[in-house]
Amino acid sequence: MRDSFSPRRVGYALAGLLAVFAGGTVAFHESLGENWLQAFYRTVVTTSLAGLDTVPRTNSARVVSIVLVIAGLTIFAYVATILVEGIAGGILTGALAERRRRRKIERLSDHYIICGYGRVGRRVAAEFREAGNDYVVLDFSESAIAAARERGDRFVEGTGTEDEDLVEAGLERARGLVASSDSDADNLYITLSARAARPDLLIVARASDEDAARKLRLAGADRVVQPYSTAGKEMAKLVLRPQVAAFLDIVSTSGGPELRFEEIEVAETCEQAGKSIRDVRVRQETGAMIVALRKRDGTFDTTPTPDATLDAGDVMIAAGTPDELRRLEELFEAVA
Repeated sequence: MRDSFSPRRVGYALAGLLAVFAGGTVAFHESLGENWLQAFYRTVVTTSLAGLDTVPRTNSARVVSIVLVIAGLTIFAYVATILVEGIAGGILTGALAERRRRRKIERLSDHYIICGYGRVGRRVAAEFREAGNDYVVLDFSESAIAAARERGDRFVEGTGTEDEDLVEAGLERARGLVASSDSDADNLYITLSARAARPDLLIVARASDEDAARKLRLAGADRVVQPYSTAGKEMAKLVLRPQVAAFLDIVSTSGGPELRFEEIEVAETCEQAGKSIRDVRVRQETGAMIVALRKRDGTFDTTPTPDATLDAGDVMIAAGTPDELRRLEELFEAVA
C-alpha cells in the first residue's frame, strides 16, 4: 500500500494534466481562432468539468471539448484512486511520521542496534536509555513494534538477518550491536552479517546454551551472554555469598545511582600518557579510582598499583560518582 501514494504515480497524474492543458489550448487556438489566453481558459474550464461559457462554434472545437471532458474524467478518476488507496492504507496520516522516523535514524552515528525487542532487548534498551546512549530497535513482531512506539524508541521493521534491515538501522555508523533475539539461529545470522559488514563492530549476542554460545563466538561475537546460566549463577551467589552480592548490587549502575563504572581510553595526545597512576594523582585530583587496566595488547591488569604506567591506547576501568568520572575523563582528554 505504500506505493499507492508514491511520488511517481502523482507525477504521472500531473504530467497527464499538463499534457491535456497544452493540447487543448493549441486545439482551441487553431479551431476557433481564439487568443492563447482565451484558449487556455476554455481548456481549463472544459477539463475541470466546470462547464462551458459558450457552445463551441465549429464541429472540430466540439470534438476537442468532448476529448477534454473524457480526459479530465480519466485524470480525476486516477487521482481519486490514488487518494482512496492512500487513505485506506493510512499513507496520508502516516507518511510524514514514517519519513521523520527514517530521517532520525539516518542522522544517528555512534549508536547501538538492538536486534530483537523481547524481554532481554527491552531491558537492554532501558539501560541504554538511562545511560543516555542512542539506539535503534530492529524487530518485526507487532507487539515489539508497538512497545517501541509506546516508549518513543527509534525502530526499523524487519529482521536483522537481512542485510538491508541492518543498513537501514545505520550499521555502517553504529558503535555496537546487540543480538538479543529469542532464536539462536537468528542471532547467529545477525552476528555473521554484522561482522562481515563491520569487522570493527562490537557485537554482544544472546545464547540459550553453551553450544549456541560457542557457535556465536565462531561467527564473530565479541561477547556472548546466556541469560538462563547467568540467572542461575546470580541466584547461587545470593545464597552462598550474600554480602558480596549485596556489595556488587550497590556498585552496579542499576543498584547504586551514585557509584558508577566507566571505561576511559588514554588518548595518544593526552598529556598524562606515559605517566604512572601515582604521578597523575588520579585519586587526589578526581576522586575516582582506577580498578583495572586493559593494556593496548589486550591483556588486563586487574590490580594496578600506583606505579602502573598509563600508556597511550590503554583503557582504564574506573569507579566513582558521575562527577568524579567526568573529572577523570577531562584529565585524560586528548590535547589538540
